[in-house]
Amino acid sequence: MRTIDHIVIHCSATREDRSLTVAELEENHRCRGFRGIGYHYYIRKDGTVINTRALELVGAHAKGHNSHSIGICYEGGLDVRGRAKDTRTPEQRSALRLLVHQLLKRFRNNVRICGHRDLSPDLNGDGVIEPEEWIKECPCFEVSREL
Repeated sequence: MRTIDHIVIHCSATREDRSLTVAELEENHRCRGFRGIGYHYYIRKDGTVINTRALELVGAHAKGHNSHSIGICYEGGLDVRGRAKDTRTPEQRSALRLLVHQLLKRFRNNVRICGHRDLSPDLNGDGVIEPEEWIKECPCFEVSREL
């Protein structure tokens, strides 16, 4: 098994009034040149957790971090106008907490749980990734406060 030191949370950048099926997510990732869905897990609006890539396989979700991380994506992340928003349903929040808890039990070493945006470069070198340094807003909530 790979050494895991990061669990990276993502959103699918789907508007809250729309859905994104697993098949559509896979098509989107294949069109971007991936061999399938780049995340290891996908959490639908109803809280269903779908294993989309075997944990033994390197993901395609966080450039420079894929070899040692697990990627989790939730369906949503945009308001009806396409702006970043925490659109997680109560079912998604619960499923995400449970999944992260289970993964932490399995990978007991020093695993950092973070949002994709938290892996942006520290442009001013102060040791903190601030909102103005984010490459993207994904996952549209503060992971360190919740998980």
